[in-house]
Amino acid sequence: MTMLLLRRTVQAAVRTKHCRSFSASQTHLNERKGLVLGVFEKDGEEGGLHLTEAAAGFDQTLSGKLSELLKISGPALKTGKSRIFYGIHKDFPCVAVVGLGKTSAGVCGSENWDTSKENIRQAVSAGCRLLQDLEVKHVEVDGCGDAQSAAEGAALGLFQYDQLKSKKKTKVTTQLHRSADSVGWQKGVVYAEGQNLARLLMEAPANHITPTAFANTIEEKLALHAERVTINKRSQAWIEEQQMGAFLSVSKGSEEPPVFLELHYNGSPDSKQAPLLLVGKGITFDSGGISLKPSPSMDAMRADMGGAATVCASIVTAAALKLPVNIIGLAPLCENMPSGKATKPGDVVMARNGKTIQVDNTDAEGRLVLADALCYGHSFNPRAIVNVATLTGAMDVALGSAATGVFTNSDWLWEQLHKASVVTGDRVWRMPLFQHYTRQVTDSQLADLNNIGKYSRSGGACTAAAFLREFVTAPHWAHLDIAGVMSNKDEVPYLRKGMSGRPTRTLVEFAAGLAHDG
Repeated sequence: MTMLLLRRTVQAAVRTKHCRSFSASQTHLNERKGLVLGVFEKDGEEGGLHLTEAAAGFDQTLSGKLSELLKISGPALKTGKSRIFYGIHKDFPCVAVVGLGKTSAGVCGSENWDTSKENIRQAVSAGCRLLQDLEVKHVEVDGCGDAQSAAEGAALGLFQYDQLKSKKKTKVTTQLHRSADSVGWQKGVVYAEGQNLARLLMEAPANHITPTAFANTIEEKLALHAERVTINKRSQAWIEEQQMGAFLSVSKGSEEPPVFLELHYNGSPDSKQAPLLLVGKGITFDSGGISLKPSPSMDAMRADMGGAATVCASIVTAAALKLPVNIIGLAPLCENMPSGKATKPGDVVMARNGKTIQVDNTDAEGRLVLADALCYGHSFNPRAIVNVATLTGAMDVALGSAATGVFTNSDWLWEQLHKASVVTGDRVWRMPLFQHYTRQVTDSQLADLNNIGKYSRSGGACTAAAFLREFVTAPHWAHLDIAGVMSNKDEVPYLRKGMSGRPTRTLVEFAAGLAHDG
């Protein structure tokens, strides 16, 4: 009997020990941390590597073990490539080392961006995703000499729209590793979160992001900054009072009511400072209307409000950064749908400024909603007007996803936008605004203007810009056609496949530049 009791006591102790061991290992699994470190290629030395300051410090704590492992684990790390090491440090069971390219990289005139910043974004993104795939929930990131770019790479690279899926990607929190530049890191996080907000809005299905839901989402995001922001969600009755006949001609085919979203961010200490005016096309779903689009890929037209998404996300970001500049954002929001009430090809409508428009193609609707918004925007006497729109498939044909096409009447404004895009890596490219294109939209059989060019397949992006110019009297105006950069397949390495949220960071950097220049 004594032996039996002793045996049971031992067995119970063993079972308890095993249970505790299993529990501890699960806790360890859930709490384990990852680390992303960068290495540069040594200039003029094939296969040579140069550790960043943080990587060198980490290597020193391991008595050179990291350097040794990098030498024996394979060829030198090229830009954006990564290698992972396990169990080399008690605090970081998983360490991802990423290639940052050459130390001498900088602004490249032919590429129109800062290659060093782009390399950091790409590399940090690759390292963070690698650790995310291993279900590491907390990652410390090497600032790589540019903490803002590192933060952007981490936050942009980890973003995944999986809100409507039951199985989700591991949520990863990130923080800066051993660097004093916490200000740069935080700035990068805010910039990236702005672009991710635009991605979220653009990726969400159209039955979730209606005009009303879009406006409510932006209102919620700006609630934290109520002391600096005024929000007006204008109803259909207000739109009718404003005689926005072009906008209403698009919205009337849908059962969803239109919303004219108006945001005022008052960041400048000088309340009388002339505002920057941002206008975004907000077609929350574009079927083409009576001029119905072909069904393949029509689902992507949930993102036809990309202009409104990037403009509103930019204002949310500017408010979060407390930029000392006044900004007004306008987003005419509606759906473009076919119905018995929809505008028909050949109909003539009147814009807010009294100009009549012959609508020969109801799928060229973005320019109609923007026309009325631009007319209204002039009433604020802005220092500059920038409108953003997924306007034409022709822009995608012309530039693809390499850059946003910019049409502008102002060399100064072009220079400001271009300078901002070099910093962010989200590039812009200037396109022509010749009278050659204006003549093609003013030659209309029934009205002052036609909503498509006379030679419909020729220079479509340029004739669309020429049409918008008919509603602009301001000396500093730019039209950004973002149709080509609306989505990402694999062209931008630090963005996953899906809607891109471009060029949100460029708009924010542009606004910050205006704030700095006064």
